[in-house]
Amino acid sequence: MTDTLIKVDLTKSPTENEMIHNRWHPDIPMACWVNPGDDFILETFDWTGGFIKNDDSADDVRDIDLSTVHYLSGPVGVKGAEPGDLLVVDLLDIGAKQDSLWGFNGFFSKKNGGGFLTEHFPEAQKSIWDFKGMFTSSRHIPGVNFAGLIHPGLIGCLPDKKMLDLWNEREQALIDTNPTAGLANPPSPGTAHMGKLTGEAKAKAAAEGARTVPPREHGGNCDIKDLSRGSKVFFPVYV
Repeated sequence: MTDTLIKVDLTKSPTENEMIHNRWHPDIPMACWVNPGDDFILETFDWTGGFIKNDDSADDVRDIDLSTVHYLSGPVGVKGAEPGDLLVVDLLDIGAKQDSLWGFNGFFSKKNGGGFLTEHFPEAQKSIWDFKGMFTSSRHIPGVNFAGLIHPGLIGCLPDKKMLDLWNEREQALIDTNPTAGLANPPSPGTAHMGKLTGEAKAKAAAEGARTVPPREHGGNCDIKDLSRGSKVFFPVYV
């Protein structure tokens, strides 16, 4: 039987789980280790850490602190992997937990960063989608039923310190141009969850840790719908 290496309790905050993190930093300790070729299961929170609820109010979408996201399971160390290697990851299956067969989408409020269609939809909105096999439907959008692909959304490898410094310098240069709100985000230590790190080591890493919002050289926030079960992904190893 395939082992579940990371488990989550959806009734608890992800910040109570030391096998979860929400920043990229090379000092975050590995949550678990595997051998090359191992099959294993990782449970995850949704990207908001459970902040969005299965109800009919969009207040949670309006009020979420976006500096907290995304909550990631891991890191998972691969024994024998070294910087410069190419890591091959096969996504054998992806699905929702049996006690949480639903998802959501929504528009963020313009007052909370907004999104790509902020000028058309300035107020927060939300729809809940129930999963039934490969199909999904929503009580908020009657008459719509479609087959959907579940994908990890965000997946990548930890950066080394040189890569992390490059990201922070590059993104700070963009921030200094006063771009559209949310286009680039500096480290936000106040809401950083750094896995197993504690004390001064946690504080130092939190002050440097890269936000998980953009995709970067290591992978990251891909949101590729076809990156689903049966996909093979190649990642550069930095640490």
